[in-house]
Amino acid sequence: MSLSEFYEMFSSNRPDVQIPSLQRVKDTGHFNVFKRSGYCISNPSPYNRRDFYKISLVIGKGVLHYPDQRIEIDGTALVFNNTTVPYSWETTSEFQSGYFCLFTENFMRQRAEPLKDTILAKIQENPVFHIDKEQELFISRIFEKMIIEMASDYLYKCDLMRNYVSLLVHEALKARPVEVPVVKFTNASTRITSLFFDMLDQQFPIYSSDYVLQLRTANDFAERLSIHVNHLNHAVKEVTGKTTSEHISSRIANEAIALLKHTEWNIAEIGYSLGFEYPANFNTFFKRQTMVPPRSFREKKEIAALAQRKVYQRPAQESASN
Repeated sequence: MSLSEFYEMFSSNRPDVQIPSLQRVKDTGHFNVFKRSGYCISNPSPYNRRDFYKISLVIGKGVLHYPDQRIEIDGTALVFNNTTVPYSWETTSEFQSGYFCLFTENFMRQRAEPLKDTILAKIQENPVFHIDKEQELFISRIFEKMIIEMASDYLYKCDLMRNYVSLLVHEALKARPVEVPVVKFTNASTRITSLFFDMLDQQFPIYSSDYVLQLRTANDFAERLSIHVNHLNHAVKEVTGKTTSEHISSRIANEAIALLKHTEWNIAEIGYSLGFEYPANFNTFFKRQTMVPPRSFREKKEIAALAQRKVYQRPAQESASN
């Protein structure tokens, strides 16, 4: 979903909202902030990947649908969504409140490093943070300040918005359980692994049954990266502890789960779009990855258990010091 598509959908439910000019998004980026009340509707939002980042203070009940999990929210939560993971939101209660802000990567970038190397990237593996009443009040004040400043003529309000976003990220990081420090690897291995995951993520989600997945094997990725497959396998194994093929298979399985859940394509079409010429091969692959045949999954005999289970999770990486 692009910014223009978002605002078209948004303004249809909020006629009081004026669609901003998006002509300079590529140059200066984009930022905006809104209250959630009046925007959330009973129908689920489209299941797709957005071209922008979004931070939401969700107050109410609903379900977040991701490729590899289903997260129920009943109360108050701080939710982070990025540009690589598709999702949809399903409202399950009439009462909905809170706030959300959205922004592009080039709006947040203050130095040469991409957004994936900033603190915002550190929370993407855990997108939902359940917060208490005290945190809710504090975070609500941050969003209210955003709304006030967006309406002001302050010359440096964009810098101020970046600081508010960073403050939200830090609040989430403080709420996250303390993690054991990860081992830093060599720059070469980390860089190759990061490039591999970027290429893997960019192939998804799949929007058309006519599309056929291009990169399906370790050799495919190695050729695209212009390195030997053994070099790629060694780097990925060193950084993540898993083989290249394991990551590829798990990611394809996750996309298969999402397509079975969120499309009406038949199983043969899903298998073909994921690179399986014959349905029998796709059935064997899916069952090996999930322990359930795709037809049984779609018939919801096992969907409740699988929806709560993560088949794939991109490992957290920490760049080595130069």
